[in-house]
Amino acid sequence: MKTPRPSSPGPGSRGRLIALITAGIVLLLLIGVGVYGLIAGPHRPDHTTDPSTAPTVTAPDGTGTTTPAAPGVVPSSDPEQFARNVAEALFGWDTGSGLMPLDYTAAILKAGDPSGTEQAGLASDIATYLPTREAWIELRKYDTSQHLTIDRSYVPKAWGQAVEQAQPGQLPKGATAVTIEGTRHREGVWNGEPVTSQNTVSFTILLACPPPAPEFSTGLCHVLRLSQLDNPLR
Repeated sequence: MKTPRPSSPGPGSRGRLIALITAGIVLLLLIGVGVYGLIAGPHRPDHTTDPSTAPTVTAPDGTGTTTPAAPGVVPSSDPEQFARNVAEALFGWDTGSGLMPLDYTAAILKAGDPSGTEQAGLASDIATYLPTREAWIELRKYDTSQHLTIDRSYVPKAWGQAVEQAQPGQLPKGATAVTIEGTRHREGVWNGEPVTSQNTVSFTILLACPPPAPEFSTGLCHVLRLSQLDNPLR
């Protein structure tokens, strides 16, 4: 079954297309691609029993002391490397750092769409990967931390099909998708004893790496949206 393509992008068509690429619905433009869950709020996994580790950096607070700060995403102009950096920042956290989930979210958002178009959606996506505030407070009792080791990263075939069906102007300059496959490591302390767990995970990062030009600033990549966890593009 094929769905007719609209005659012209029209206002806001970029946002609608990106939403369709990541939404958990039958796609208007990408009906045969199987692209879903990337942009509209993914299902929130249950984090209440997850133990979690991320490096903690500190910054002066103006009083001669230091305050913790989430490390954020390491900048890059290479799409695959940037996607890996996003993945590591997304999964790297420590409940003993003195930070809360919103601090980690804010650090990743700094690498988000500079136009602001996708920021609200990206914030919603990130929240589904992190424990809730209540779960975080509970996990802190067990010194829970988390980090990710990446086994594989690649541009999924479904993305190529999405690009073919998109009309001019519906995707931002340098847009691409990178699927990450890896292992989530969680560590904590239970009854005075260290405990660990490992789980395989997969997800897709939709990002853009515009070419260096005045209108695109430095040409560094920025993250647009995230897929549902364990529901990546293939």
